Amino acid sequence: CHSAEFIFCFAFPSQACTGIDNIAEAITLLELNNWDLVAAINGVIPQENGILQRKRTIPPPSSSSSSSSPPSSSASAFCPINPSSRHIVERQSRMLNFRVEYRQRSVELVVEEGSTVGEIKQILETELGVPVSKMQLKGWKSGDVSDSMVLRSLHLPKNNSLYVLTPDIAPTATPTSPQASSALQDSLNQNFLLVISHREAQRDYNLNFPGSRTIQEVKRNISDLTNIPVRHQQWEGWPASASDDSMTLALSGISYPCHHLSVCRRSSPANAQEPTEECADVHMISDSEGDDYEDASEFGVDDSEMFGVGSSSCRKSPMMPENSENETDALIHFTSEFSSRYGETHPMFFIGSLEAASQEAFHGKARDRKLLAIYLHNDDSVLSNVFCSQMMCADSIVSYLSQNFITWAWDVTKEANKSRLLTMCTRHFGSVVTQTIRTYTTDQFPLLLIVMGKRTSNEVLNVIQGNTTVDELMMRLMGAMEIFTAQQQEDIKDEDEREAREMVKREQDEAYRLSLEADRKKREAQEREEAEQFRLEQMRKEQEEEKEAIRLSLEQALPPEPDEESGEQISKLRIRTPSGEFLERRFLGSCKLQVLFDFVASKGYPFEEFKLLTTFPRRNITQLDPGSTLLEAKLFPQETLFLEAKE
Repeated sequence: CHSAEFIFCFAFPSQACTGIDNIAEAITLLELNNWDLVAAINGVIPQENGILQRKRTIPPPSSSSSSSSPPSSSASAFCPINPSSRHIVERQSRMLNFRVEYRQRSVELVVEEGSTVGEIKQILETELGVPVSKMQLKGWKSGDVSDSMVLRSLHLPKNNSLYVLTPDIAPTATPTSPQASSALQDSLNQNFLLVISHREAQRDYNLNFPGSRTIQEVKRNISDLTNIPVRHQQWEGWPASASDDSMTLALSGISYPCHHLSVCRRSSPANAQEPTEECADVHMISDSEGDDYEDASEFGVDDSEMFGVGSSSCRKSPMMPENSENETDALIHFTSEFSSRYGETHPMFFIGSLEAASQEAFHGKARDRKLLAIYLHNDDSVLSNVFCSQMMCADSIVSYLSQNFITWAWDVTKEANKSRLLTMCTRHFGSVVTQTIRTYTTDQFPLLLIVMGKRTSNEVLNVIQGNTTVDELMMRLMGAMEIFTAQQQEDIKDEDEREAREMVKREQDEAYRLSLEADRKKREAQEREEAEQFRLEQMRKEQEEEKEAIRLSLEQALPPEPDEESGEQISKLRIRTPSGEFLERRFLGSCKLQVLFDFVASKGYPFEEFKLLTTFPRRNITQLDPGSTLLEAKLFPQETLFLEAKE
């Protein structure tokens, strides 16, 4: 059945069968029973009263009955009753069965659903001898509950399994058994490895669950993985003690640390004469029988009202204003309105233009890319409210979209917004996608487009319509992820190879640059060295030229060498140079020592660099007064001198 049929079949006959006249409560009960109509009705109606029969009984049509019967009598078409009580239905309190485990003891209880949790504890106090103040009653499907909680509000099945913990009471240890409470607590904290074989897909799942997880929660997780609803699952491998889905794994009797199970989809029965135990109490409405039931309008309820989208008074404002200046403002308004309608648990919608969302999803590094999920909302569709509240806000869907998708949303209720969307889709995805969106009617909305970015263009992998289930939606999202993951691996490989090539090229370019830099530095160093050598050579030449000029000027300034026969006092000097050569010249005895110094300098031995010494006794002539005469210096009539470089 579709979601509308489930709610219709469950809620409208409520006054006669279930006593529930609140649509929200009906939807909540269906969710708690995984949208199993049989289980939901049996969970509300006391089975022992015999109110519901397995087969429908419809009174024969008559002209009078159709015109004179009040609308309330039509409830019998949905929940037929025994002929003996056809016009009067009394709702009696259901009796709930509880099996409570405490250490090595097991207590069976039967209480009315109108009782409180505290009353159960008082009974257990009598049975187990444990004070209520020190008792922790665990195993509830909804988590820990208060003592004042009424059992009816928990929507419990008929059979339940609970366990008692008493951490403040030390257990009595026996030689043959461990401390039971500690063992139970340890088993609840242990992780069980369930190796679950999906027979149709020929695939094994290795799943780790804590011991506190219930069998029902395991089956729901498998439903997400295999797309087999819990009510259609057929299992093999559960121990005989695991008779209740509300039982925890620690108490179910499975093997630790590993237990093997198998699951497959339960095959449809060959005929309706062999109903399963699960649906023995209530006859499920099939598609072929739908024509025998009255239309919802006969009850004074319109379809749109049933799904909460009928009148404008139910909505404070549209999802998206019609004439928003930019896409960012429109999406901020959309997100705010979505949260106010359906709660804060919803996909994280990308705030920005469709182009920006595409850039975020497709144009990063291959490892960081994601799929783009485009949610198209239409308030005029009867499916929108259910799709948003049950599908888009389901924890599993929200988590999966957040981890693997960039989710972008748009409201096409207003024609102007729809035209704006089609223009954006044409620009980014081409006319094919635009034409595809045009083909969907209002009743087929909302839509969820799954888009994958490729090298040359963007490809729409899937278009998910509003008439789907959580299981089918998750299956199609996972199918799109498989395609995307395969493409992403190829892109990562190509990107890694490209980066490797670019790295080699960068390394080669860097090595070439360093080589050029080294050559440049070597050339500059050589040029500097050559320039320095040239400068030093120039300085040396200039110094030599300067010395030569000084030598020539001194040589020209020397007095002429006197003749030996001039009759004056003549001093004949013999000077030994550092190279071993001798300089000989005659001087007048009256000549100053400066004339001797100038003579030596004119031969290339300047006074600043060399000193003039006598042989014996050794005297440094250059230290004498240059103005004294040769006679005064005792260099007469002849003397041998030698030149020595100054230190």
